[in-house]
Amino acid sequence: MRLISIILCNFRQFYGKTPEIKLACGIQNTTVIHGNNGAGKTALMNAFTWVLYEKFSAAFAAGERLVNKRALAEAEIGKAVACWAEIVFEHDSNRYKAYRVCRAYKTENSVEQSPSELSLTLAKDDGRWMPTAQHPEDIIGRILPESLHQYFFFDGERIEQIVRYDKRAEIAEATKELLGVEVLNRSIRHLNDSRKSLETDLILVGDAESKKLLGDKNKCEKELEQLGKRQAEIEQELANLGEVKRTINASLLELSGAGELQKLRDELEIQKALFKEQLVRAGDAIKKAISGRAYGMFLSDAAAEFQAVFAGLREKGELLSGIQKPFLEKLLAQQQCICGTELIEDSEACENVRGWLDKAGFGDVDEATIRISDRVNEIDRQVADFWEEIDRLQSNIRRDRTELARMENQLEDINNKLRNYPNGDVSGLQRNLDEIEIKIGDLHRETGSNQQQIESLKVQFAALNKQIDKQQMNEERQILAQRRIAATQDAIDRLIEVRSRLEKQFCSQLEKRVQDIFSQISFTPYIPKLSDKYELTLVETTSGKEALVAASTGENQILSLSFIGGIIDGVREWSQKNTLMGPDSSTFPIVMDSPFGSLDEIYRKQIANNTKVGKSINSFGN
Repeated sequence: MRLISIILCNFRQFYGKTPEIKLACGIQNTTVIHGNNGAGKTALMNAFTWVLYEKFSAAFAAGERLVNKRALAEAEIGKAVACWAEIVFEHDSNRYKAYRVCRAYKTENSVEQSPSELSLTLAKDDGRWMPTAQHPEDIIGRILPESLHQYFFFDGERIEQIVRYDKRAEIAEATKELLGVEVLNRSIRHLNDSRKSLETDLILVGDAESKKLLGDKNKCEKELEQLGKRQAEIEQELANLGEVKRTINASLLELSGAGELQKLRDELEIQKALFKEQLVRAGDAIKKAISGRAYGMFLSDAAAEFQAVFAGLREKGELLSGIQKPFLEKLLAQQQCICGTELIEDSEACENVRGWLDKAGFGDVDEATIRISDRVNEIDRQVADFWEEIDRLQSNIRRDRTELARMENQLEDINNKLRNYPNGDVSGLQRNLDEIEIKIGDLHRETGSNQQQIESLKVQFAALNKQIDKQQMNEERQILAQRRIAATQDAIDRLIEVRSRLEKQFCSQLEKRVQDIFSQISFTPYIPKLSDKYELTLVETTSGKEALVAASTGENQILSLSFIGGIIDGVREWSQKNTLMGPDSSTFPIVMDSPFGSLDEIYRKQIANNTKVGKSINSFGN
């Protein structure tokens, strides 16, 4: 999508019809509109989102009152005043004109506004504008989905809100639409419906055992669906509680006397999270060490027995690394020893050499035995190294647990001080926090219990699938239905694997792109990290280990812009590789209100000079 122009009429501050506002394109593709507060910059940015999606930004107050006040004041009672905006844009070599209009009617005591209407026309080769065959919302949604519009049309001063904790799931789902993951999701849903239909047919024609297995499978599947829905509900509840908790903490920071305690508590919470993460990593390292090297402990007896056997063979002369049978046979055939003595048949010298034939071994057996001996010695050394590493990891765990307990005691002391604080507002907020913590703990425990049930049901579900596959069927209809079910399930499994790999690949590449863009803009030594749930954090490695950083507002703004630029860059590359469309299909506009008013001038220049944010950038500034 490439924005060409916009016209407004009686839209908020804009009285009457404005001239056509043409937007920059080509190499110099940045449009900057400068104006005083209240001049209409925010209204202009929201005109884009209103026309395309009938949505407004958080800073756009009274979105239900769009019609210009002067036009309403001059209008006669009962006469309609039209408020409209028209956007011209190009996509895939086609030029579109999107037009949305609403009308207001002035009565004696109030103003009534009608619902808006959207129309979309397409420019033909002969210059005429013709209505599109499909619904306008569908066409615009395919070009840039509504769920993603807020990442391309946004308030620059509030950009850090885009990557808030409670927005990460929304970002993940919205991004998948541009990747085409939704197509895979629909395919999986349709195949699941087909599989269930086939299984219903099989119940009707199958034998008693098949019916029982399919019934158990359907019951298991319903339980999995219910648990999955509940897990999603819990995740949303946790996000909401987390937002309330952050709001209360912010309020405590502003209250006189409680601010220092709250600041200390925030710092302790960050350190506590870091130590918990270190404990998890240490536990994983112990599991990895045990799974990879613990077997050596059980080989001690076998190794000692092997060494005893090996030493015994050496003592008996049955393992002679320097004397081998082929060598002795060659001496007897030549009838001459290496010392020059003739080995005449039946002579004492000949019998002595022939006697070594029974003692000497084959070279490969000797070498293999020596290699095994070296390997056994290596296992003994590995056992010692294994215990040394386990002792070190356990020591770190004990240290971290001690430190964690100390922090928890400090946090509890702070909580008690806030609970008993003389100021009723402070103690009341702390009681609310206590209640929230209890709810969060209950929800986390329920999540863990549900996850155990889900894993158990998945194992049961897979076992039932195998039993159904093995179930012998005699009738031709049963065999055909079984084959269809198996083929459908196989297709589902393959699509799920494709979706999983696509999501992991995009998330991994997105993190690298965010780090690249962030490093080009920011002068700090911090590194952005992106979790598999699209949660962005900043870390530093000055001490040799990764440590979480409490990012400032400016750093969050740069982090958010880096995230948007990374998405645009990644989706553009994906679009170019996976479609036959022209270059315009991977172009996305950015319309930004108040671009980073809180950032230093040097950071603004860094952002302006960065080329990875997008091919089309239209920004509206102070």
